Amino acid sequence: MKKQIFSTLLFSSFFSLSLFSQKESGSCSHLKRFENHHAKSNTFNQGQIAETEKYDVHFYFLDLNMTNTTTTLSGSSEMQATCNVNLDSALLEFFPTFTISSIEVDGSPVAYSRVNSALKVPVNKTTGQNFSVKVFYNGTPPNAATNPLGGSGMTNDDSPSWGNSVTWSLSEPFSAFEWFPVKQHLKDKADSCAVWITVPSACKAGSNGVLENITDFGATKRFEWKHRHPIDYYLISVAVAEYVDYTITANPVGFPPVTIQNFIYNNPATLPNFQADIDETADFIELFSEQFGMYPFTDEKYGHCMAPLGGGMEHQTMTTQGFFNRTLTAHELGHQWWGDNVTCGSWADIWVNEGFASYAEYLMLEALYPGDEVTQMADVHTNVKSQPGGSVWCEDSLSDASIFSSRLSYDKGAAIIHQVRYIMNNDSLFFATLKNYQTTFAEGTALGVDFFQICENVSGINFTDYAEQWYFGEGFPTYSVIWNNVGSDVLVKISHSVSAGGVTPTFTIPIDLRVSRTALPDTIYRFDITSNATEFVLANASEITNITAIDPNNWIINNAGSIVKNPNYLTINEEMEVSNYVSLYPNPSLGNTTIETSLPGQNELVVIDTKGRILRKVNFENSIEVNFTNEVDGIYTIQVRNENTGQVTRKLFKKN
Repeated sequence: MKKQIFSTLLFSSFFSLSLFSQKESGSCSHLKRFENHHAKSNTFNQGQIAETEKYDVHFYFLDLNMTNTTTTLSGSSEMQATCNVNLDSALLEFFPTFTISSIEVDGSPVAYSRVNSALKVPVNKTTGQNFSVKVFYNGTPPNAATNPLGGSGMTNDDSPSWGNSVTWSLSEPFSAFEWFPVKQHLKDKADSCAVWITVPSACKAGSNGVLENITDFGATKRFEWKHRHPIDYYLISVAVAEYVDYTITANPVGFPPVTIQNFIYNNPATLPNFQADIDETADFIELFSEQFGMYPFTDEKYGHCMAPLGGGMEHQTMTTQGFFNRTLTAHELGHQWWGDNVTCGSWADIWVNEGFASYAEYLMLEALYPGDEVTQMADVHTNVKSQPGGSVWCEDSLSDASIFSSRLSYDKGAAIIHQVRYIMNNDSLFFATLKNYQTTFAEGTALGVDFFQICENVSGINFTDYAEQWYFGEGFPTYSVIWNNVGSDVLVKISHSVSAGGVTPTFTIPIDLRVSRTALPDTIYRFDITSNATEFVLANASEITNITAIDPNNWIINNAGSIVKNPNYLTINEEMEVSNYVSLYPNPSLGNTTIETSLPGQNELVVIDTKGRILRKVNFENSIEVNFTNEVDGIYTIQVRNENTGQVTRKLFKKN
């Protein structure tokens, strides 16, 4: 089908602030009411989190005794780290009900203090010095049914389908401290980890990286895993059960083979039931290596450990998965790129994990089961539109329900990536963007705005408005069309209402219309939208006889309203529409900037830095000057909330 882009004859006065001024590199954070989104804990306060930022973790070594019949465990956990400042003591987070028998710093026993989950260990090191903290402990991790402070970190249960008893970890987002002493900070990945698990001899224990050795003690066996890539705290894992090892190999084109090691229930019927689905993992690795770049942990493995959970958890190099079907397996595998190799830098930006893993499902269906992806995206859009509001950027990033919203983080997250692909209108550019993002942030963390920066760098398209409307904004548009043949021309007016107008009053994403033509096949025209009512003239288009569909290929989250041919629609309307109520200038600025609003009455101004800290909060009426002279260069979020209307407007400001 032929796609054409037409410039509108009617331009709105919609104010646009460049998200990435003059394509300069760097990331920014566009936040609402802020709590420190990239460094959060369900037990630590901000002061305690700041204490943990005084050192960087390099290595975790867990040496644990476990069984498949209980979560009770014993053993030791060693953390190796480097001081960022002169450090009297290191603060770790550890569940308070565990019994600590001793703690060693650099191999020597030390006294320590413990208040609730805060474990404070004296290290007495200077800036740049390395140290190790080894904690010897035993106990039972909390159970969510009996302990309101936690309970997802370690679970024991029997498979209702296969009868196997399993103990497994699931630490996302804040539950690693429920089974080992840890620094729960997304941006401080350990450089590597080792996990040794001693289990009854009938069991196997799965974990991250390569199984370097199995030490047989007779009644027990120790499975010794080593992972030599950066890893975030919540991706370190264990799973213990009576497993069989089913290993296959993927052969991605142009890359080394990938070992796929699967720990499947030792039940005669389990592997035959899932074998065909497990084997497809190789096809998925080969596909995603082509689309995203080389599988990030090719030198080690990918794999699965079965556990009786209702889905999967993307533990690095060895997903914990309850069953096998193509979309679940593709989703969790996709996380190895989107979430593991590059991890969200804040839980508010969980989209860079879950949205992209969800879109990996679509890409798999599109490539390997063509046609199924159409139904899937339609279902995704239906779920997104089941409520009028909600942002993909997660404001309440201390809430598991908000972080892991299936409607927003997963479905709308996947759908807005699909829309990015639509805007680029070039799959070579789109997949080059995905690979560039993976290369740029490999083995690190990134925010949502970092992805949009890569989009701009690769495509040359400005994604400022798109990010503000679809990532930070809320809701979706409903389009309606009025049109008419006037002489040899066709006049088209595309209007849209919005489902969450108080937050996102306008959507400026392009839109496709399908048209019928005399003695010619139907074709699709693409229109650039600049306001809530945008008008176009299609010159010398007398062959157009009808407009039959809005967004016929379902690229955009939208409702389609009416399409009406109006014989009285004879000329375009030259009036301007204002769709944004706040401006700020100069931007970028060396120091001062002025914020103006046309909203009546009192307005609340909030200034937020990239770490999410509120720098100032003040009320004003029509305008206010803000002095940034003493602030560091970078990106700041300017939020204006009108106390009369509830209108909230957020802009990004850059200080040079």
